[in-house]
Amino acid sequence: MSEPRIVVQRADSRPHTNISWLDSRHSFSFGSHWDPNNTRHGLLLVNNDDVVRAGSGFDTHPHQDMEIVTWVLDGELEHKDSEGNRGILYPGLAQRMSAGTGIWHSEMNPSGDTDVHFVQMWVLPDTERIDPSYQQLDINGELAKGGLVPIASGQGHDAAISIRQRDAVLWGGRLSTGERVRVPDDRHVHVFVARGSASLEHAGELSTGDAARLFSVGDVELVAGVDGAEVLVWATA
Repeated sequence: MSEPRIVVQRADSRPHTNISWLDSRHSFSFGSHWDPNNTRHGLLLVNNDDVVRAGSGFDTHPHQDMEIVTWVLDGELEHKDSEGNRGILYPGLAQRMSAGTGIWHSEMNPSGDTDVHFVQMWVLPDTERIDPSYQQLDINGELAKGGLVPIASGQGHDAAISIRQRDAVLWGGRLSTGERVRVPDDRHVHVFVARGSASLEHAGELSTGDAARLFSVGDVELVAGVDGAEVLVWATA
């Protein structure tokens, strides 16, 4: 087992894709942004912070053997796939697509005048070549209770969408000013501040777009800043 440590990744250090219809920051190697020393953290391979302009988006494209979770921060995102699934994603709606043996999908901003801001995350499945599947679930009621709640889980958590990875759970929270939470413990934990700010024990202040990679750190506390924080926390083996 590796020595306990925390590595902070600042928002402005993340690879940046900025084209006419897309403004995206990547936590790990993605597309043309390749760094062999930055390909994953545990089972988490992708953590893309995307802003898609009104009336545009990702045209139909394929995926295989990947668990893809999308979390909208602002606006709406329309999902369509080759299995006949279709959904409008909005803040507080957890969504998962299991690519399995292969699936084609598109993700478009249906608005004519408003950008959509979302985080898309990919984790490896524990079983390859499964049938493709899709799930979405509104968890706004759970989020309103405070603290961290399970968004996507391979461990059967209540009020969470399921993923085909028994060693991974995505937790999320809309934390109020000064709210304190304990960060779930695992061998690899990825704390992403989607907006606002928070102070992480042993790491210090994290601002919007910052992330911390925890390696077998154990029990640590996260405290929301003066404007609160929306956080996404992956705990994986």
